[in-house]
Amino acid sequence: MKIHLTSIFVDDQAKAEHFYTEVLGFVKKHDVPIGGQDRWLTVVSAQEPGGTELLLEPAGHPAVKPYRDALVQDGIPLAQFAVDDVHAEYERLRGLGVHFTQEPLEMGPVTTAVLDDTCGNLVQLSTEPKP
Repeated sequence: MKIHLTSIFVDDQAKAEHFYTEVLGFVKKHDVPIGGQDRWLTVVSAQEPGGTELLLEPAGHPAVKPYRDALVQDGIPLAQFAVDDVHAEYERLRGLGVHFTQEPLEMGPVTTAVLDDTCGNLVQLSTEPKP
């Protein structure tokens, strides 16, 4: 068993598409209209185009807003992405105007930072522990 697809709720799919592709550097994989203005919109890592897809899912369900608001208020990221160097990615993204709620933080073998995705979520960047 493996993870094929996971989702993150977004307030505005067009804004999310821009942020996740043009700012974070993911690549759009699927963009299929599903009724009204909603789309089946997925992105993948540029380094792993056949890897796990991230669905930028419309946040229309009534349970989404209170759930995400509570996570943001408590500073809890909804998703986590691995990067080779958190410090370098932090500097690159800050240069693009990305707002971080947590600067790079060393926690033993892992370094993390938390950003605001502009679409209602906090996202954690982390390095994978070195063996």
